[in-house]
Amino acid sequence: MGPLRWGICSAGKISHDFLVALKTLPPEDHKVVAIASRELSRAQKYAQTHNIPKAYRSYAELAQDPDVDVVYVGVIHPYHLPSTLLFIQAGKNVLCEKPLGMNSAEVKMMVRAAREKGVFLMEAFWSRFFPVSEKLRFLLRQRTIGNVVMVHADFGFPLIAVPRTTEKELGGGGLLDIGLYCVQFACMVFEGEKPESIVASGFLHDTGVDKTGSIILNFSGSRQAVLTYTVTTKLPNQASISGTKGIIEIPSTFWCPVQLVVNGKSEEFPLPSPSQKLYFPNTTGLRYEAEHVRQCLLQGLKESPVMSHADSELVHSILDEVRRQLGVSYPQDQP
Repeated sequence: MGPLRWGICSAGKISHDFLVALKTLPPEDHKVVAIASRELSRAQKYAQTHNIPKAYRSYAELAQDPDVDVVYVGVIHPYHLPSTLLFIQAGKNVLCEKPLGMNSAEVKMMVRAAREKGVFLMEAFWSRFFPVSEKLRFLLRQRTIGNVVMVHADFGFPLIAVPRTTEKELGGGGLLDIGLYCVQFACMVFEGEKPESIVASGFLHDTGVDKTGSIILNFSGSRQAVLTYTVTTKLPNQASISGTKGIIEIPSTFWCPVQLVVNGKSEEFPLPSPSQKLYFPNTTGLRYEAEHVRQCLLQGLKESPVMSHADSELVHSILDEVRRQLGVSYPQDQP
């Protein structure tokens, strides 16, 4: 098999960082062959910046390109469903940015469509593919800290001035932007187990989306995850797992981790240096999810064993319940 041939849907900031991350991988394994944007000039600019052969003015054109094996979907949240369905119906494999859908119903629609068409679909929770996360899952399987009792995670940045964060029609809100990283982390640690109960409290922006939230997930056996997020200020942005025999800590930027502290002993996992300026922290780490997709496709898989369809459905079922308790709804929630 030659290189995995990527198509890029959207010429936004995260797509730029994803393209830079791909350049840290061997060119014989990954190749970007096309990019599409609703504005042809933006697609052409990205194509020039990143040496991409083809630029399209529509996502439909990208979907029909026979040279594309897999599409990275980096559009804003409300467009994940229509864009992903477009590529699935065209028979393309898809790596779609988080959140996969605006709600559980959308996620189920995409999963069902991917299964019917026999294509690969994965939600791009890049956090799960970092070497730190792989080591973390290994340590938990080995019961290095005994039985897990408590998980803490917090994620906060002052993003309130960013329209995408506060405007409901753009899929705004802290939970769908950054709070979901805390939720997926807890779901990963508790190995996809459904919480027995969910308690959420927070504050809404004038636009009706959430700006701050705290979530308690109660699991069987008196185990708990306590998660906090906000788009109003910076938080410590750390995570910890407390067990009966010790503590595992992930220092700041736990969602794109480069350090793991196990019972006080620290281990570093440095990232490759980017060849171009990045918009977000540690985003050369997007390389790990890209390579994971390649490995899945080489094995003929239609979903990831690390971020499965069931994993996405669980995360989104929790997000739906948190939003219900906070009083946040989107047009996509209407039946």
